Amino acid sequence: MENRNFEYNGWKVNGFLALFLILALIAGSIWTIVHGAILESPAWVISGALLFVFFLISTKGFILLEPNEARVLTFFGKYCGSFYNTGFWWVNFLMSSKKISLRARNLNAEPIKVNDKTGNPIMIGLVLVWKLKKDEIYRAVFDIDVSENAQGFVTQGTRMNMLENFVSVQSDAALRQVAGLYAYDDNGTEKQEVTLRSSSEEINDVLESRLSERLAIAGIEVVEARINYLAYAPEIAAVMLRRQQADAIIAAREKIVEGAVSMVKMALDQLSEDEVVELDDERKAAMVTNLLVVLCADESAQPVVNAGTLHH
Repeated sequence: MENRNFEYNGWKVNGFLALFLILALIAGSIWTIVHGAILESPAWVISGALLFVFFLISTKGFILLEPNEARVLTFFGKYCGSFYNTGFWWVNFLMSSKKISLRARNLNAEPIKVNDKTGNPIMIGLVLVWKLKKDEIYRAVFDIDVSENAQGFVTQGTRMNMLENFVSVQSDAALRQVAGLYAYDDNGTEKQEVTLRSSSEEINDVLESRLSERLAIAGIEVVEARINYLAYAPEIAAVMLRRQQADAIIAAREKIVEGAVSMVKMALDQLSEDEVVELDDERKAAMVTNLLVVLCADESAQPVVNAGTLHH
């Protein structure tokens, strides 16, 4: 995409010097009118009136710029350059100027409902810090359409509001695109796969890259983009929570079973070495089963009176 922005290098004068000269010339034109009236000379009066109007209109050429502000100058529709010099200046009053801010702005997007890679509905939101690039404000002014006010003009506030709306729409689209590329978590996916929940830094980098691509058409720079809200959609939140809890319980039980089996084997080996009791394979299996029930059951163990033997 070609960047047609360039800095204004035309004629300009210090604003205070120009103001002093214009006020002096306005005073001179008034004197000419008065002097012509005294002399009863229509030529002097008309000349003074024309000079007065001309010098009064020339005050339109004054430009006051604060830090991180710029003006886009046009001469009867022709782009003449972007003016960045802070301070008080006077330029050709026949040129029109469009004031625009280069300061950073925030966008705190409300969470939206999207489907992740696995098809689960989730709620996701972002916070974005953006600003206009200094050397690309041509795009922000001339490549993005904006509605005029009732007087047929576009104010700085109107233009910045339009850019904020553009950023909001593109951020929504980029967020939906990124959310659809990854799963919410690693349930039902490979353990090493990138997910929205576990790989926040990598996801934020991808989101920032996608936003930069979309906002480049308006000359906008993405300073920072971060996901600030992430959760399952309300309609499946309870179900997914129970599934996560069940997975956690199963994992914990597997570890308990592994430890219990190891402990039982050690106990049986010790009993065999001490020769305190002699257990055949069936009794050993029954003993292991009873110990696993005690260790892994959801409820506490209940005593059982065995009136017979393992064989009868």
